[in-house]
Amino acid sequence: MDVTGHTTSESSTRTSRPVSIRDVAAAAGVSYQTVSRVINQSPRVKQSTRQLVLATISELGFRPNRAARTLAGGPIGSITVLTPNTTLFGQASLIQGIEEAARAAGFAVGIRVVESDAPQEVADAVDRAVEPGTALIVVAFDRAGTLALAAVPPEVPMVAAVETPVGDEGAGQPWVWTDDRKAAADATRFLLDLGHQTVHYIAIPSSTEHSQRTAGWRQALREAGVAVPEPLQGGWDPHSGYEAGRVLAADPAVTAVLCGNDDLAVGVIRAMHEAGRAIPDSVSVVGFDDTPHAAYLSPALTTVRLDFVELGRECVRRLWPFVDPALATEPQGPRPEPELIVRESAGPAPGQPGTPPVRRRPRSHRSLSGPRLQPCPPATVKE
Repeated sequence: MDVTGHTTSESSTRTSRPVSIRDVAAAAGVSYQTVSRVINQSPRVKQSTRQLVLATISELGFRPNRAARTLAGGPIGSITVLTPNTTLFGQASLIQGIEEAARAAGFAVGIRVVESDAPQEVADAVDRAVEPGTALIVVAFDRAGTLALAAVPPEVPMVAAVETPVGDEGAGQPWVWTDDRKAAADATRFLLDLGHQTVHYIAIPSSTEHSQRTAGWRQALREAGVAVPEPLQGGWDPHSGYEAGRVLAADPAVTAVLCGNDDLAVGVIRAMHEAGRAIPDSVSVVGFDDTPHAAYLSPALTTVRLDFVELGRECVRRLWPFVDPALATEPQGPRPEPELIVRESAGPAPGQPGTPPVRRRPRSHRSLSGPRLQPCPPATVKE
């Protein structure tokens, strides 16, 4: 919801939707950009149009907030990250990249958390996040973040990290993303190439109804002409993966599972062990993100590495044109590409000839020395 002001009408109730800049634009028959120019006293508005907009503002009881009074192109000295979460691996790593790049450029960084996807919470977070001299970076990986992105007024200097857009939706937008669709498709094809008849998928929550990670998984299965199982909807944490894993473990036809993140994969591996399904001899498991613990699981987790830190740095680079218009013509950095990291949790389908794939030594192991860690004794695993 695009909320840039609050109604002062006495007829409003606590549960009514605040009047937005788009409501004023619709009532006046002009664009929301024109309403924003009137609010900011821009000279690029005809007097008759200005009077019409001001009359509509008065009639609707619209009260512009701080965000609507922040003009793009003003001197920017700080960056505020608007995010619904600061603890999940992707968001935390993204913020790390933003902070590193901003600090190197001499900018201060603040964080404003969107407490929920309730419209008033989103409106309040946006209103408090935007100050004169501050640019926004919105983390829109879930519904709350997507609503916050839509609520940022058009004249606020802003860049967003988003889920992979559908089609050309991201064309011309100040957005950055990784290609989740291709990453999921590649991971699915990897498992199919190992001889698995199909691949089951446990999804993380999405910011849209058309998750491109799910779409990539489904696309690879359809192109291969194999069955497309119904995806299981998971959360973000290992417990969610564990519950989904128990369901899959009970089906002997399940031999390959792609998880929407590494934490889900941790829960799936636990559930498979409890059910006596060996990894990867009975079931192959692949995660997403390449979190720090992925390389230290037993077996070590095959996963898709997403460079969220570099994505955060790219967010800051995309802000430079707002700082100095001369930088608008500078070439932008390449979008971070996902990378499949093959370890030990994925192998040939049961009964398939051949040997397990070559396991690439992950970069996180290069500084390790000393004897290799031994697996836990069999007594510690419930069969």
